[in-house]
Amino acid sequence: MSADSDPKPQWALDTGVPHTARVWNYFLGGQDNFVSDREAGERIAKVNPPILELARASRAFLVRAVRHLTTEAGIRQYLDIGTGLPTFNNTHEVAQGIAPESRIVYVDNDPLVLVHAGALLTSTVPGATRYIEADLRAPDSILSEASAILDLDRPVAIMLIAILHHVTDTAEAQSIVARLMDAVPSGSHLAIAHAVHSETMDEGARQWNRVGKPPLIPRTVEEIASFFDGLELLEPGVVTTTRWRPGDVDLGVTHEVDQYAAVGRKP
Repeated sequence: MSADSDPKPQWALDTGVPHTARVWNYFLGGQDNFVSDREAGERIAKVNPPILELARASRAFLVRAVRHLTTEAGIRQYLDIGTGLPTFNNTHEVAQGIAPESRIVYVDNDPLVLVHAGALLTSTVPGATRYIEADLRAPDSILSEASAILDLDRPVAIMLIAILHHVTDTAEAQSIVARLMDAVPSGSHLAIAHAVHSETMDEGARQWNRVGKPPLIPRTVEEIASFFDGLELLEPGVVTTTRWRPGDVDLGVTHEVDQYAAVGRKP
């Protein structure tokens, strides 16, 4: 994961090097991945078997968070960074299923995601769905391009699901989150799901960092909570992903996983 001064960088597709977006697709049962991704996924699953359930729990959290934000918070604009490959219950499907006028901008830097962007671009007529090829480490570029689709003077939900743990420097990750939230008005929301330290997660991260990109660094619960400094945390706060407002969408995972999640509101 690297920043690039070009507002539309062209990322090389190296099928021999596992990429997190494609491995995640494999974990979710998708078909848009390569042999290297599947092999890396199998290695990680051997040392961290719960990773397959974690992937489903992460997607279930996204669905519950978007449902709440659309239905209860009245959000009609989403900036989903690190979206990965389209699978099921994508942000635009959930939001526009409730409010067809919702506008969604997806951001990723994997060329295979760009190949499949057509699937993401399907949208309800009153709403909009767009894809930006960009890197989380370049928030100003993301905001500049997103502003062509989203009205940044109106509340926006910024979705950072299983992406911040790929920014290995915590201070840099905090700076990125702060820059994104500074650009949106009161009433905007931040949703994060992030890998947390455990024996199995740390070993899985070590295995991944040997062969895959971008690197992965789990954090403590306190470090994850720091991303919400200055925001009003929605109940139940920063909790294991499956404990954030559990309900009818759990995708078969109800026990605790090595990922924490939260949603915060900008006052």
